[in-house]
Amino acid sequence: MEKTYRPLYTPEERVRRDATKWTLVQGILAPIQFVVFLVSLYLVLRFLFTGEGENAANVSVVVKTLTLYTIMITGCIWEKVVFNCYLFAPAFFWEDVFSMLVLLLHTLYLVALATGYLDQYQLMILALAAYATYVINAGQFIWKLRMARLDQEKKKHESMVGVEAVRLQTSQATSLRNSRVTLTGLSMEESEELHRNLIQGTQFFGFIAVMAHLLAYIYFPWLK
Repeated sequence: MEKTYRPLYTPEERVRRDATKWTLVQGILAPIQFVVFLVSLYLVLRFLFTGEGENAANVSVVVKTLTLYTIMITGCIWEKVVFNCYLFAPAFFWEDVFSMLVLLLHTLYLVALATGYLDQYQLMILALAAYATYVINAGQFIWKLRMARLDQEKKKHESMVGVEAVRLQTSQATSLRNSRVTLTGLSMEESEELHRNLIQGTQFFGFIAVMAHLLAYIYFPWLK
């Protein structure tokens, strides 16, 4: 049995997505968060390998976490506008579920940093775990959006193919009608052409005959 694919957006949801300002906000925050992530990842790894830059690494993870909070809050607003629910819309259900894990690990880092529950090395390992889940979650969203784009292009192509098929069917029907053979052995097109020439010829010779009789009447009075 062929698997039924549910489009990522209904036509109404797509209109709301394109109309809301939160779509642009998400489009701006996502690359910003990724840049913050790359910088922070470098600082965390530098500390783990060299022991240097402890404060810079901690600050970078805090900034990354705050950026995550920002994109999560605005993402919930975007989801409410487009799908009429703040979280776990069917289109992004599993992505949202995994986002909760990402959010949890980042939050645990802040708690551990504030309470001193973990030492610096353990904090950096926890940060790396949080970053690993972030990368997986980002991959989920990128893959889902790519599938949605490919599906939209497929539907557009199918629509164009459908229009071309209708045009071809119409052309074939016209050709079939024109090539249909009549009782005389002529095609419809040939019969129509013969009929047209016959009418035109009759009109022409009729006109000549009328003019000939009129001239004969004028120049030969004995015919009166």
